[in-house]
Amino acid sequence: MPSVTARTRVNWLKPSLLLALTAVPIAAGAARLIWLGSGTLRPDSGRFAAMPAPLVLHILSIIIFGVLGAFQFSPAIRRRWPDWHRIAGRVLAPAGLVAAFTGLWMTLQYPPGVNDGPLLFGTRLIFGSAMATSLLLGLEAIRRRDFSDHVAWMLRGYAIGMGAGTQVFTTAAWLLLVGPIHESSRAAVMGAGWIINLAVAEWLIRRRVAASKITPAWSHA
Repeated sequence: MPSVTARTRVNWLKPSLLLALTAVPIAAGAARLIWLGSGTLRPDSGRFAAMPAPLVLHILSIIIFGVLGAFQFSPAIRRRWPDWHRIAGRVLAPAGLVAAFTGLWMTLQYPPGVNDGPLLFGTRLIFGSAMATSLLLGLEAIRRRDFSDHVAWMLRGYAIGMGAGTQVFTTAAWLLLVGPIHESSRAAVMGAGWIINLAVAEWLIRRRVAASKITPAWSHA
């Protein structure tokens, strides 16, 4: 039987990995907030200056969503601190919805950024809508006390919301293997980040469903 220390290390592995992924959008968002506050925006960020409120809301909500979400999918944490899980969920879901809807608003209302073309515009609308829909379906599932569907839909919404973290790696891979980023390649690397995250989420959901045939569903993430 594994030691208590070994079990604890495994229990905290998933939150630690998710926090590491979340660190990328948190750092990028914090930098943009600093630029907004100081008035020294990057050349491609000037489009936010006339109406910064949606961007600020988006950054703050995605930070809350990312950090809290990293701990919501650990079965050990849910079992040990169920009250914390419920309270955090009441903050997590609204934060995720704010992040999704402000992201959609910015896509529709802000001028396009550097190398932002029609393909990326459509991709952002698709994944932003999918994130909002997943979170709403997750809330509906918990209202019905369907814990299995709740975890699955919330995991999908979280995966999309953390796409910015994976997009750093897809962008870096393109730059190293192919070359400079242009309009079409920017849409490709951004879309790849969301698709990879959703693929991992679906793999975890199917793994959880398979495990639930052996042990109670609520004990898996």
